[in-house]
Amino acid sequence: CQVIVHDVNELTEKLFPIVEAMQKHFSAGSGTYYSDSIFFLSVAMHRIMPKEITQIIQVDLDLKYKTNIQDLFDEFDNFPKGAVIGIAREMQPVYRHTFWQYRRENPQTRVGEPPPDGLPGFNSGVLLLNLEAMRQSKLYNQLLEPTVVQKLTEKYHFKGHLGDQDFFTMVGMEHPELFHVLDCTWNRQLCTWWRDHGYSDVFDQYFQCEGEVKIYHGNCNTPIPED
Repeated sequence: CQVIVHDVNELTEKLFPIVEAMQKHFSAGSGTYYSDSIFFLSVAMHRIMPKEITQIIQVDLDLKYKTNIQDLFDEFDNFPKGAVIGIAREMQPVYRHTFWQYRRENPQTRVGEPPPDGLPGFNSGVLLLNLEAMRQSKLYNQLLEPTVVQKLTEKYHFKGHLGDQDFFTMVGMEHPELFHVLDCTWNRQLCTWWRDHGYSDVFDQYFQCEGEVKIYHGNCNTPIPED
């Protein structure tokens, strides 16, 4: 088993020029803080990791594993042609809220609608990054260009604060073919904040998850069930 430790400051230095332009659209702060770049690490991981690293699993710290992580790694084999990232859907109506203006202007849209037919957005707590596919995808790399990001945020009237998750969600509305959607059991989010903040009527449509949970995600400081 080989462990390599990466210096956060070094990574941020490489990241900043790539993601600086998108930070103003997807960061909590009003500016593009240098330190905020780290929240966009996954977006440009293929540009800063050594070429010999071809696949990476990136996970949040507030997770509890109920299965072997190797089983998650096997999901790379299920990527359809053209997909570069494996990610689970967001399990709260957060993007129903964020896309409110676009939804109002496009009443028939799937954007922000719950599964199975809607596009509820993504949650970046568990990410499978096929770095080789990310490097080779002309489409994905075009989407990192500041002018393209700007155009998409204008189209969707998008202003977020969740970093890479917002970027992947917005891109997924436009180009779902870039993503392999992980089953909810791989990222069983527990946060229920939006149930108490105006969306109790539709909340369960987003929050339900059938099947045996493989990874619990205690997002927004939600306690994770004991064994």
